[in-house]
Amino acid sequence: MNLALTGAGGFLGWHVRVLVRALGWPDPTVLTRADLADPDVVAAKLDGVGRLLHLAGVNRGDPADVAAGNVELAASLARALRRCAQPPPTVVFANSTQAGNGTPYGDSKAVAAATLATVAERGVHFVDLRLPNLYGEHGRPHYNSVVATFCRLLADGGEPEVRDDRELDLVHAGDAAALLVDAPARGAWDSTLPSLRIGVRALAGRLGDFAATYRDGQIPALRDRHDVRLFNTYRSHCFPAHYPLPLARHADRRGELVEVVKAHGGAGQTFCSTSRPGITRGEHFHLAKVERFAVLRGTAEISLRRVGHTEVTRFAVSGDEPVVVDMPTMWVHHITNTGPDELLTLFWANEIFDPARPDTYPEPVDGPARVPAVVG
Repeated sequence: MNLALTGAGGFLGWHVRVLVRALGWPDPTVLTRADLADPDVVAAKLDGVGRLLHLAGVNRGDPADVAAGNVELAASLARALRRCAQPPPTVVFANSTQAGNGTPYGDSKAVAAATLATVAERGVHFVDLRLPNLYGEHGRPHYNSVVATFCRLLADGGEPEVRDDRELDLVHAGDAAALLVDAPARGAWDSTLPSLRIGVRALAGRLGDFAATYRDGQIPALRDRHDVRLFNTYRSHCFPAHYPLPLARHADRRGELVEVVKAHGGAGQTFCSTSRPGITRGEHFHLAKVERFAVLRGTAEISLRRVGHTEVTRFAVSGDEPVVVDMPTMWVHHITNTGPDELLTLFWANEIFDPARPDTYPEPVDGPARVPAVVG
């Protein structure tokens, strides 16, 4: 599927680009706000595109700026679509369940949807997708989601303060991305857009429990897919500053014992591997799987890069001082034996490997990122 999208540099845009990478589709055509100012540029970029996603918008700020921004972006895109000799067969608008609710944001989203719906007159299939509250890895605190705000506070050692204990419908951004791109129903996403109904106070308590348990490296009970994704969201705010995590060691005259995994409510899967000098293992990323590396003998370097970005984070680790590094979701990672002797590594994941749904997507850490970080 050839996609084009606005808002590629935003929270939902990044999750869409990561999912496209996992699906093995071509990198999306990115339409920046500067592009939208020139309808002819947009028309040229949309040539041959099968599906256009309009994700760009204004969520926070002065009410007048929010309202004007959402309306103007939609109007610019509609003008560009009318210039296309062959517009994309499908245009999807990432709308909000708040559309038309009487607020500047909600009313501007409703006007934007009505503006984009006019392209249907040219035979375009227009989809007005109304999304609830989205959460997920690398959301911006105080902007994208209360989940991101709570996670950042907890990662920094603070405590969330709840003033308005209302009910929320939460959807992971990866599931929203799957519905936006019409992804096949397989893999570590769910295109049925399953939501979590939870109160703000209960959400703060759940995330607080995760943070308290994980503070010394223990894995909290992950009862369902939303628990896993909320925990992964919290971990994204911990990385890389909180790693590596030191391991508890016990020694006596017989030798040493190292506690590598303490998982509450589930065992997952554990395995060990040996690697000869210079050998690299990994070169992939996960969308949902929680994965832990612990070197027990030898020396190694663990390298990670956020999907779509270029900066690489590296940790030097050794069996002489065992630590763990938990792989953040949607970060490409590998481990390389940097010593002269055989490397012994223990790996743990929160789920048993399923060859039919492996949640493992190949990509080199040190190779060029095919999609750089996008702004606009």
